[in-house]
Amino acid sequence: MRNKVTVVGGGNVGASCAMNLAFKELADVVLVDVVDGVPQGKGLDMLQSGPIEGYDVAITGANDYEATANSDVVVITAGLARKPGMSRDDLHSPNAILVLVTNPLDAMCWTAYQTSKFPKHRVIGMAGVLDTARFRTFIAAELNVSVENVTAVVLGGHGDTMVPIVRLSSVSGIPLTELMDADTIAKLVARTATGGAEIVKYLKTGSAYYAPSAAAVEMVESILKDKKKVLPCAALLEGEYGINGLFVGVPVKLGSKGIEKIYELKLTDEEKAALHKSAGAVQELVDVIKTKMSA
Repeated sequence: MRNKVTVVGGGNVGASCAMNLAFKELADVVLVDVVDGVPQGKGLDMLQSGPIEGYDVAITGANDYEATANSDVVVITAGLARKPGMSRDDLHSPNAILVLVTNPLDAMCWTAYQTSKFPKHRVIGMAGVLDTARFRTFIAAELNVSVENVTAVVLGGHGDTMVPIVRLSSVSGIPLTELMDADTIAKLVARTATGGAEIVKYLKTGSAYYAPSAAAVEMVESILKDKKKVLPCAALLEGEYGINGLFVGVPVKLGSKGIEKIYELKLTDEEKAALHKSAGAVQELVDVIKTKMSA
């Protein structure tokens, strides 16, 4: 039986995600959106690209969850409210792994975890993969080297308080600190933290979607193929890094079961303080959501 992936949200991120999944032939895809006709039309358009691009998967558009039954992975790029008569069980395939893309990312992971009642290893946030890709892009451009040779580590929440770990970032094993001065590194770190805002400034009426969707699909591929890639993702921490009950970006091993291992790096005091500051920003958002959920 072929894998099935549901993408919730037919906007730019969701549609790009569905297209990337199809290109890689990772699974049959169901694109779900609340707007009648949008997922159906986009799904059909993608399906008709198959004979040209050389992929052969089923792509279905829907306005409800009936077509999503028994999905292996559900990528959430937008929310879709329950309709009258629907139970919570209708919203998700019971054994699926949830990959969250919706912002505010880390807080939405917590919300999905609380709502779905899924075990923590099956609720994962896409943040660090994107943030790391941005950091690698800026490093490669600054040094005029291949981005494939750049390794970078970004921890923390998906926002201005993210924590690029400079001492663990390198180019073909050469530490970043030996390749550029502190001011240049600081400039790249700041640009990474505001990477999404920079794109919004250019687009004016939209936000990034190519890179976010590519990041989500890399996670889905590692899960479906049981590749066990070590990627920075938002995971529920229960004591790791001295943080409890929050989804925060950390290195994890992604396989067929979802998060199979959380790697706890030995951080310097400065890095640890920055990570806890980032977690504090996530906590503030979660507290707002808790208030609204209890209202």
